[in-house]
Amino acid sequence: MNYRLFLLLLILPFTLRAQDLPKGLTPAEELLMKNYTPPVSTEAFTSPPHAPVRTMAEWEELEGIIITWTSYQSILRQIVDYAQDEGTVWIVCSDSNSVKNYLTGGGVPLTNVKFIIASFNSIWVRDYGPWTIYNNNNDSLYLVDWVYNRPRPLDDQIPVVFGNYKNFPVYQTTTAPYKLIATGGNFMVDGLGTAFSSRLIVDENPAASEAQIDTILKKYMGVDRYIKMTNLPYDGIHHIDMHMKLLDEETILVGLYPNGVSDGPQIEANINYVQNNFLTPSGKRYRLVRVAMPPDGSGLYPSSGGDYRTFTNSVFVNKTVIVPTYAQQYDTTALRIYSEALPGYRIVGINSNQIIPASGAIHCITKEIGVKDPVHIVHFPLRDTIPVATSAGIPVDVHVNTQKTVNAVTLSFSVNGGGFTQTGMVPAGGTSYRGFITGVNSNDIVKYYITVNTPDRSINKPLPGEAGAYTFRVGAVLPVELTSFSASVTGETVTLSWSTATELNNKGFEVQRRKVWTTEEFSTIGFVRGAGTTSEITHYAFNDIHTGSGLFEYRLKQTDFDGTVSYSKIIRAEINIASFALEQNYPNPFNPVTTISYAVPQPGFVSVKVFDIMGGLVSAPENTRRDAGRYSFQFDASGLSSGTYIYTITFTPDDGSKELRLTRKLTVMK
Repeated sequence: MNYRLFLLLLILPFTLRAQDLPKGLTPAEELLMKNYTPPVSTEAFTSPPHAPVRTMAEWEELEGIIITWTSYQSILRQIVDYAQDEGTVWIVCSDSNSVKNYLTGGGVPLTNVKFIIASFNSIWVRDYGPWTIYNNNNDSLYLVDWVYNRPRPLDDQIPVVFGNYKNFPVYQTTTAPYKLIATGGNFMVDGLGTAFSSRLIVDENPAASEAQIDTILKKYMGVDRYIKMTNLPYDGIHHIDMHMKLLDEETILVGLYPNGVSDGPQIEANINYVQNNFLTPSGKRYRLVRVAMPPDGSGLYPSSGGDYRTFTNSVFVNKTVIVPTYAQQYDTTALRIYSEALPGYRIVGINSNQIIPASGAIHCITKEIGVKDPVHIVHFPLRDTIPVATSAGIPVDVHVNTQKTVNAVTLSFSVNGGGFTQTGMVPAGGTSYRGFITGVNSNDIVKYYITVNTPDRSINKPLPGEAGAYTFRVGAVLPVELTSFSASVTGETVTLSWSTATELNNKGFEVQRRKVWTTEEFSTIGFVRGAGTTSEITHYAFNDIHTGSGLFEYRLKQTDFDGTVSYSKIIRAEINIASFALEQNYPNPFNPVTTISYAVPQPGFVSVKVFDIMGGLVSAPENTRRDAGRYSFQFDASGLSSGTYIYTITFTPDDGSKELRLTRKLTVMK
């Protein structure tokens, strides 16, 4: 170790107290990080577990949470107050008596609080704390410890300290070939093998290929599918918990900026990437719930220097969800969105204006620890409209993964607001159980939940049980046998075509449309009269003429003469109204990466070049043949100095027609 680095390590604890350390790197830490060697504990394993493992999802049953007692103590006190109602709160601290006095002095009882006396560097336990994994799916509980992406050796040792305290084995990714630098705020997992991160995970591990990173996460965390999204331009720490949160295996809470503002465009691009390329474990598209990303107290967003206010930086503690709040005009709506998305959960807010300037909130300063003997219930809820019941009823399937004895699995359901009926679910092979919701008719509203009883406790899915029961509507008996429904695109027109084999009392079809990746609901854009009652094959068509590009979804709302309705499946069509265009790069000014978008009206060769103001060529980032359509790419100006540059697109059509050219300016600001 060189003398300068040694001196910095020596003075760091005195010049940067824990309460002074932000979530990101300080200038001194940036220098330290270049030569930082993380601690390797002799009390932890440096090779992965021998058997397959599974990482716990945040909404699973917890024993409790860890916090580190440093600064922002009024926020920590409120977390303790709410969280100890749901489980143990382990407080890492240097002096338990002062913490006890502060808690009780603020009216917080010490009902379910334990203290771990240990040294630490910072409050951000989400990033350096341990991860709960289960061996052989749900057998033994282990902890995983990554290399913290900060030169904070005391923080980096907290997982081993906690593992020793609880007598849990700890597996570290500190030694080649399994060395991995990572941070908890940039990792979300669904408990079924899918994980999400920004590409910070790739950037901070330059010695490992992406495939090697995936292998480490597979061996240590049981991650089979690792979804990595582009870093946001204005989120300096690139942690996904600042703008998104998994609410369950199929639902993502997504931060929403006003159109074109701050990180909004890149967040939407990332969500588009997920929705276009990945399905949920049940084979469906992810359900998106939107919540505003509010401006700071001066009305500024991060792109203008404002604080990175976020409502997604929340934490599950069993049946309570703790949400950061900022101002009543925004908080009321955000808490309502949480309540609607997570019925039955206690949703509580903690004012986080004090901590958010440090680029973190509630999720960043808490870390979940799972129960030692979990009952992992895997069920993909029936939602929205479900086809009419069979003679046996509507089937409900569940997998129960546990090493405990399962005494009974019960399905409880309510129809149209009535009392709940309990019925047993029977084994259906392996870990599967099946039950039926019975006695329902068309358009009935059904609520239901599942309970697994073991010798020592009962666990519900969803966790709040009856209060959070899943809800769906029973589909009407379809009087029309719809044999096909498809869409074709010609220029700016989507042609919808469908056929019926038979019709009974069919008044007609409302054609409904919504734009994907927006908050739009389905709206009716036309009506096609039905054939009434017929046993003949009948063909229908409807043309939807667009004035804008995008990806659209369509469905048919079939209506009987007596007012009964039913819905078709949903289909998609994409419109690309492509004239020759070169859009202004975004963001602009930028450092060091921006997105350049363009459109070409027909097949041809595209060349994009960047020049300095003297006309000298500095880069040629695009040089390829394209079909008609809209395209975009990222331009990295890391090698350029600050200043104004010119970028030009030249398009040479395949048909030999006139070459086209457009030019715009971009600004690099370092």
